[in-house]
Amino acid sequence: MSDFRVLSIPENLAQQAREMKKSPQYGHPVHIEVASGYGPCRQCLRRFQEGQDSRLLFTYNPFEGHDPYPSPGPIFIHEQPCETYPADHGFPEELRSLPLILEGYGRGRWLVTQERIHEGKVEEAIERIFSLPAVEYIHVRNLEAGCFIAQIERAEIHHQGHEETRRETPAGVELCCV
Repeated sequence: MSDFRVLSIPENLAQQAREMKKSPQYGHPVHIEVASGYGPCRQCLRRFQEGQDSRLLFTYNPFEGHDPYPSPGPIFIHEQPCETYPADHGFPEELRSLPLILEGYGRGRWLVTQERIHEGKVEEAIERIFSLPAVEYIHVRNLEAGCFIAQIERAEIHHQGHEETRRETPAGVELCCV
């Protein structure tokens, strides 16, 4: 088991975007297109098949629930429903070859550190970032476009001898110990 969890956007948020054809957080219209780039889909965290997959582009705020100041940006998901990436499956293999940067955030959305990923060595970078006590969570972003891909959280926060429950929020899947 990994020392971290990779959180994609919540399934309910992706489904709302598909059904309403609007950004669930902002109400802006969704743009539908055949994939002209690799993406990835922010729900299943798989790369798009360029020229084949139909995808939705909409406005998303990855800081919702962390800070009241919004920082929306564009994200893509598959137009057709797809499986939400299992948070406890480690870092997605399909993302390793992409140009990535990890951003470690602390309380109040303070950017503590950034690290570019070289040669797919993601776990080492995650370990270094989480070794900083001020870092509470990590954003995975595309180094070329700057857009949000996923969030990474420490696993031990949610597995300290308690039964785990999952609660979906607009900002992502929130794990609670009961």
